[in-house]
Amino acid sequence: MRIAQVALTGISPYSQSRWYANEIEQEGRATGTKTESKDAYERRTWRNRLHVDSDGLVFVPPMSLKNAMSEAAKYLSVQIPGKGKTTYTKHFEAGVLVTEPMRFTPAIKAADVAGEWLFVPADGKRGGSRRVERCFPVIPAGWTGTVLFHVLDDVITEPVFEQHLREAGNFIGIGRFRPRNNGFYGRFKVEDITWQTM
Repeated sequence: MRIAQVALTGISPYSQSRWYANEIEQEGRATGTKTESKDAYERRTWRNRLHVDSDGLVFVPPMSLKNAMSEAAKYLSVQIPGKGKTTYTKHFEAGVLVTEPMRFTPAIKAADVAGEWLFVPADGKRGGSRRVERCFPVIPAGWTGTVLFHVLDDVITEPVFEQHLREAGNFIGIGRFRPRNNGFYGRFKVEDITWQTM
């Protein structure tokens, strides 16, 4: 197994949209009352869409980065030399792991993250007819962090890994409104890769 320690820099803003329970509806069902308007609740709780650790610091979930690599492999469909039309896709899906979240350097406190108010479909599906105001946290371009990729599959060479990672930053992205979902947030560039064999 090899571990790639990768330093990333955001070349576009990064936004998160973690799901969280609507306490108003839960309280209303339990007590039969409405304690707060939906607008007031949104203004009070929108930062709950961030992924935050016990110290109140924002992080990038491991699966965001792992899935970006798998999506890049599907997008590129690079054929493995000597294997006919077989591509690297299944090798990236099963043979690359990210087990720890990416921490920002310097650290970013949830309380310091600004919000972006949007008029979005109430059901979260594009083209929905009923729209509501929602606030999403946005971290400006220039964010930096280091992530560890565990490369278990020897078919994935270092140059192939680097190619897929760079294209994941260009065409796939991470977070809400990323290129893979017709947006432009969450794009990144690879600053450095350090390899270690376990």
